Amino acid sequence: MAFILGFPYPIMFPVAKILLITFVGMIAWDIRLLFNSKVRLEVNRDLPNVMSLGNINVIKTTILNDSNIPLGISFYNQLPYQFQLRESAKELHLQPGSSQTVKHELRPIVRGEYEFGHTILYVRSWMSLLERRIVIDNEMRVPVYPSVMDVKKFDLMAMRNMSQYYGVKQIRRLGQSYEFEQISEYSIGDDYQSINWKATGRSNRLMVNKFTDEKAQPVYCFIDKSRSMKMPFNGLSLLDYAINTSLIIANTALTKDDKAGLLTFSDRIETFVNADRRKTQFRKILHSLYNEKETKIEANYELLYAKVRQMINGRSLIFLYSNFDSIYALERVLPVLRKLNKMHLLVVVVFQNTELEEYWANSAKDVLDIYNHTIAQKYITEKKKVIMSLQQYGLQVIYSRPEDLSINSINKYLELKSRGMI
Repeated sequence: MAFILGFPYPIMFPVAKILLITFVGMIAWDIRLLFNSKVRLEVNRDLPNVMSLGNINVIKTTILNDSNIPLGISFYNQLPYQFQLRESAKELHLQPGSSQTVKHELRPIVRGEYEFGHTILYVRSWMSLLERRIVIDNEMRVPVYPSVMDVKKFDLMAMRNMSQYYGVKQIRRLGQSYEFEQISEYSIGDDYQSINWKATGRSNRLMVNKFTDEKAQPVYCFIDKSRSMKMPFNGLSLLDYAINTSLIIANTALTKDDKAGLLTFSDRIETFVNADRRKTQFRKILHSLYNEKETKIEANYELLYAKVRQMINGRSLIFLYSNFDSIYALERVLPVLRKLNKMHLLVVVVFQNTELEEYWANSAKDVLDIYNHTIAQKYITEKKKVIMSLQQYGLQVIYSRPEDLSINSINKYLELKSRGMI
């Protein structure tokens, strides 16, 4: 513009030359600031060794300005494609020697291996005329396993007198088990029937026998992988909820010194982990659940019954995770469930369709809504019939929202154990 003004006003030509020389000098100076060897940045991306399915996983990226000048930085993290996130640049302003940490909260909804790409930095000096692109080669692969975070969260609930926290109700003990633990002095609240009169006579103090829950009882999780388990809720399928809960139940059983086992099936037996309580059992079940996928076919319950008779010896507690949408679907497999319940203690998990119930609870606005409300009411009624039919034949039932399945399953396990039913 200054050169253009120089045609009608010749005095502007010297001014334009001075401005041009100044601008070129500033560009050269900015290049010298940005591209010399003293501009050093350290990037540390903190990733967990394992990410948990369905939980918020925090990824931290720390950038340190190890230069002798202040820097403005725009940076991008190349996130795994599974998240389908196109994030905007994070803007930082770092003084010499200072650092800043940026957090990403990621919720994986698919099990498998996630690949984190490079960290890309666009660096500016205080002049902000140019940007220098720096690519940090910090690619990493992180596996997404069933919810290990939930396992840690519910771990303390396996202990007696701790189940009142996190929404897990306290179960009143009915009777007692017969596994002797120790003799101790009587305290208020102890059962009078457990007084040990011989020890009382010897010590001249009131002594009682203490009992503990029976141990080494087999606890299995049976997971139906048929197409009915593909139904999504809050980003996760019913199979994912069943897998997360199975891992929590296995950890709870091992904490209570019981044996934990696993069986997954569709038209055939997919995975079988025999119940055990060794230290490696939890990891074995975790790795088995990592690769489980839904199938497109119906489950074969007759084959399941035959294999259970063949592979599982002795009475066990079995949690069956399936999805019976109608009374017809249940009636086809009910004879098999009744046979399993005679051999073992069977707990059938029925998922509650919360989205459909919320829709049905709202008022209908037009003719189409009335039609949809009628279909929703029919579906909800079918679910209630399924629950009543299972209870009619003496089967234990958990009717749960998918997001509350872990809590309700722990409750049922602690209840059955406290009642001495396993």
